Amino acid sequence: MTRISPRLFGALLGAMIAVACSSTDTTIPDVIDGVSAEDRALESAGGTSSLRDANRQIVRATGKVTTGVDQFRTLLGTLNPNTAGQKVGGRREINWDGVPAAFTNVDSFPGDFFNANSPRGALYTTSGAGFRVSDNGFVDVNPSYAGAFNAFSGKKTFEAVGSAVTDVKFVVAGSLTPATVTGFGVVFAGVNRSRSATIEFYNVAGQLLLTVAAPRATDSTGQSFAGAVFDAAIVARVRIISGQAPLASTRVDGGATGSGFDLVVMDDFIYGEPQQIP
Repeated sequence: MTRISPRLFGALLGAMIAVACSSTDTTIPDVIDGVSAEDRALESAGGTSSLRDANRQIVRATGKVTTGVDQFRTLLGTLNPNTAGQKVGGRREINWDGVPAAFTNVDSFPGDFFNANSPRGALYTTSGAGFRVSDNGFVDVNPSYAGAFNAFSGKKTFEAVGSAVTDVKFVVAGSLTPATVTGFGVVFAGVNRSRSATIEFYNVAGQLLLTVAAPRATDSTGQSFAGAVFDAAIVARVRIISGQAPLASTRVDGGATGSGFDLVVMDDFIYGEPQQIP
């Protein structure tokens, strides 16, 4: 039996590791102590990160997130009107500010509002008790939230009630016809800890395609953005994890270093035009 010297064995092992690393998905950077090196760089300086692999572009931003949001919009295409029916390409957006007073600052915001009332092809469900749109940063839920959740556009923001989980299913706008989109992104408010807010992307078979974490906020606006655009309309639904726990009258935001949970809310949703599944 041929013997391999320790020096040769070490060289062969190093080559094998190099090959393995070179085939790694470039959108999943090395993780150090649970936080990726890319996260550390982005959260240290702020700004926008845009990573590309074989079939998708991941955009994340923190600090002044407008640049990242606008880049994401460009990837998706022209903004379509809020009318029923399927458009050829482009994008839809939801920013909550057109929600009427009857559905603002109450726990009864309809999960189908942005399909039935204002057709944009998005249906929401949650494991919690419902949804809430706020025009006051949720201080009526808990006065300690004053200044914690700043809106990106307008002044209204959004949360699931009694849960940090929001599921978004796509349909052709104004119908119940199942659809898929090319991409989806969220502006988050109050992300004070790395990976406390994420978006999971699923295909029509329910398989997880990708998880994107929102970067920690780096300035006084407290805003972060995360999203991904695929080369084809393959995303049938997304799951948004907005923080480590839901807002509550008895729950104080733990912030970056506190002993409690990091609480997060949502502002703009930006996504590709829902396309009927062939």
